[in-house]
Amino acid sequence: MKTYNCKNEELPVIGGYLSFSLKRDLADFTAFSPKFNNAYLTTFDGKIKAAMDLLNPKAETAELKIITARLYSSVDGLSRAANNLSTYIKMAGANVPLSAADFGIMLLRKKIRSKDVEGVLQGLHLVNTNILKYKDALMTQGLTEAFITELNTAMTSIAADNQAQYEIKENRKALVQSNIAVFKDLYTDITELCEVGKNLYRGKDAQKLSEYTFSNLLKNVRISHQTKEKKTDDDK
Repeated sequence: MKTYNCKNEELPVIGGYLSFSLKRDLADFTAFSPKFNNAYLTTFDGKIKAAMDLLNPKAETAELKIITARLYSSVDGLSRAANNLSTYIKMAGANVPLSAADFGIMLLRKKIRSKDVEGVLQGLHLVNTNILKYKDALMTQGLTEAFITELNTAMTSIAADNQAQYEIKENRKALVQSNIAVFKDLYTDITELCEVGKNLYRGKDAQKLSEYTFSNLLKNVRISHQTKEKKTDDDK
């Protein structure tokens, strides 16, 4: 059971912030208690690394990166197919009595732009269903068996990579949960450093006091995370 009110992945980041401050203020900490020395700092950094390694196993992280890149490449590659299919639908006229939206093209385009993989699969399913329904009318306008195979292959590939991505992430969660003692131990040190740091700098140095206040550290971690997420969204 967790003994801290934050996410597992936030602890090593907070630990990193404290490690930076402790390196700078080690003389003050050592003067307060000799237990705070270079050996303590080395052990603390080791605990941070152990937690990070559990959250981001190197082999799985590399594999996840490859799968994610391939997944997004497959999703992006559907844009041209969606555009071509939309044109075939218009050319078919009354022989395909569905708008691009009803056919599933609009949904597919929207999900491609937002990189919503589950949404892309939903859109592809609707599109492929309608292609089969109006296959003859569309093929007279230029749709080919190769085009249909390409969409079905893309759906199979995207579904497989999405599942593999999910399994890696779930395995990572299970690994973290089975090694929760690592995070509890790190949190114990974090709590200790915050307690001593506040004792040392309360009423003396407001800036350093904030650097050893857990709530402030957690707030900074979450602000940083939100900023990164916004930047990622803006880059899409």
